[in-house]
Amino acid sequence: MQDQKSMNNAYRIAQELLKDRLREKDPKAYKELQGIKEADVLVVKGEYDHIEQVLSMSETPYTLINPKELDCSELRPDQIVFVNCPGKIKDRGLRKLTTFVSNGGFLFTTDWALKHVLEKAFPGYVEYNEKATADEVVRVEVLDKKDPFLKSLFGPDDDPQWWLEGSSYPIRILDEEKVNVLVTSKEIKNRYGEAPVFITFDHGEGKIYHMISHFYLQRSETRTKRHAAPAMSYLDEKEIPDQQKVKYFNMGIDKATVADVETAFTSTAMMKKIIVDKKKQMSRRNKNERLKESVL
Repeated sequence: MQDQKSMNNAYRIAQELLKDRLREKDPKAYKELQGIKEADVLVVKGEYDHIEQVLSMSETPYTLINPKELDCSELRPDQIVFVNCPGKIKDRGLRKLTTFVSNGGFLFTTDWALKHVLEKAFPGYVEYNEKATADEVVRVEVLDKKDPFLKSLFGPDDDPQWWLEGSSYPIRILDEEKVNVLVTSKEIKNRYGEAPVFITFDHGEGKIYHMISHFYLQRSETRTKRHAAPAMSYLDEKEIPDQQKVKYFNMGIDKATVADVETAFTSTAMMKKIIVDKKKQMSRRNKNERLKESVL
């Protein structure tokens, strides 16, 4: 099992790799991500997950609050709210989240927030299937490969893994027409009855994202020769030019495996996708508002 220091370094390498890929493959998305401000991203503290760590390591500005502070926070529809597991938020805070998403806000939750937030504030979409997982690492598959952002980051050689915290909550989909599965796992399906790892659905004018386990993935496994290979080979898969590899060596990539960096890269890419989706949504809304004003 990796120590926290090695996984933190894997996340830093993954963040740099993601930036290099976006500069080359999706410069518009890269530019949008560079424009994020602290007020755009609100993180609600949790006991078990620490999304703020990944945001910090990926150089993404954010504002951190306690669950109680959500009751009196002014939420804007142009924001993204990340709720860490377990997501124990009081009724007033839950009502604010419902209104926030209905008005256009984006909400992201992890693991036990499935039961504590989504089932209460957004019933009828998804629920916990009452079959808690063990502490283990599973293979996952990115389904939404036609998404332009994800297509720019993931390729045919990718074989990502996902760490399940002990007692993670498998996601049962109640409304298959409205809930879109972005990442799935046959191993979770076989062991716990449900395949979804990362899902999304619209509610009102806004959008909700949820993933099983924690956003900060604490470990990976070297199941194959590829996973066990030095992480430098992952740079080749991502088509990083030789002249750029020196900086990764200076970051300590020679001490990491493909499994380490791929795990961190997958997690970081999903977080960045949410932010890019939000930016696109706000651009569409602003354009529509300008069109309405021009007609009037």
